[in-house]
Amino acid sequence: MNVIASDLSGVLEIRPKVFSDERGFFVETWQSEHYCSLGLPERFVQDNHSFSVKGTLRGLHFQKKFPQGKLIYAVTGEVFDVVVDIRRDSPTFGSWCSFRLSEKRCNQLWIPPGFAHGFLTLSPSAHIIYKCTDFYHPEDEGSICWNDPTLSISWPICDSPLLSKKDAAAPRFSEALKSL
Repeated sequence: MNVIASDLSGVLEIRPKVFSDERGFFVETWQSEHYCSLGLPERFVQDNHSFSVKGTLRGLHFQKKFPQGKLIYAVTGEVFDVVVDIRRDSPTFGSWCSFRLSEKRCNQLWIPPGFAHGFLTLSPSAHIIYKCTDFYHPEDEGSICWNDPTLSISWPICDSPLLSKKDAAAPRFSEALKSL
C-alpha cells in the first residue's frame, strides 16, 4: 500500500496493492490493521453508494455537530474529488485539495472529520463507495457553494455542472460556516 499525504493535515490518498492477471484484479478496500496503522478509525458506522452521470457535481457537503470521516473510492468511472478544510483552528482553514479517483487506479481518499467534500463525475458514469465514521443526520447537514470565488476551486469543467436543487442553492463559504 502506498500512502500520499496531502497539504491538508490528515487527508490521505491511499493506493492499495492491486493483484492483477488475465482474469482481472483483486484489491483489499479495507483491512483494519493496515488502515488503522495509518490513523484511520477502527469503526465505520455507515457505507454509502453513489451513482452519477458525467458532469454531475455533488457537494460541497459537511455535517455541523456530527462531522463524518470518509474513506472514498470509485468502483467504476472517474471523479474529480475535492476536500475543503473547515476546521476553524486549522492552519489550512479555507484551503482545498483535489484528487482524481478512478476504477483504473483503485485509489482511495481518506477525509477525516472537519472537512467539506464534493466530487465531479468525469467519466460517462461513476459508482462511488464511501465508508463513514458517523451516521448521516439530515438536520445537521451543511453545504458550500461549489463555485465560491473565495475558495477558487479549479474544477475541470467547461459548462455548468449537473446540480441538485440543494447544491445549486448552497451558500458561500463565509455564510455556510456561520452555522458551525
